[in-house]
Amino acid sequence: MSLEERCAICGCQLHRSGEYATPTIGGRSHATDHHYVAERFFGRSKNRRGTKRESIFEVCPWGSERKTQAYCYECHEELLHNPVLLPDDVSVFARLVQARGLAEDHKPENRKKLAGRIILMHDVISAGLKVLLEQISQQDAT
Repeated sequence: MSLEERCAICGCQLHRSGEYATPTIGGRSHATDHHYVAERFFGRSKNRRGTKRESIFEVCPWGSERKTQAYCYECHEELLHNPVLLPDDVSVFARLVQARGLAEDHKPENRKKLAGRIILMHDVISAGLKVLLEQISQQDAT
C-alpha cells in the first residue's frame, strides 16, 4: 500500500494524472516538484538543458542542492514563485542590503554580492517565519 502524496504547504492530496495547470480542481492539485534552492543558482536550468551559466553558488549554503519537495500547482506556481513584496517591504530589504554591504553602484565581474542578497532574503524569510510561529505559540499558551 503506497502512501498518498500531499502538498508540503497546504496539505492537499496530490495526483500526477496529467491535468497540470488546468483551471480545475485536478489542475490546481496536480503534483509538481520544486527545488529548495533554484538550479539556476548553480548554473543549471531545466529550460536550457546542457547550457551551463556562471553559478552564483559553488556550494549550497544550506546543503540542499538538487533536493526537491512536492507541492500542488497552486502552492508551487502561484505562492512560491510569486512572493508579494510591497514598496515598503522592498525599501526595508534595501536598507538591510545596504547595511550588510551587499549593495552595488555598478555590477562587478563576480556575483558574490548577489549571493549575499539571496542568503539575506532567506534569512529574512526564516526570521519572519520564526516570529509568526512564536506568536501562534504564545496565543496557544493563553
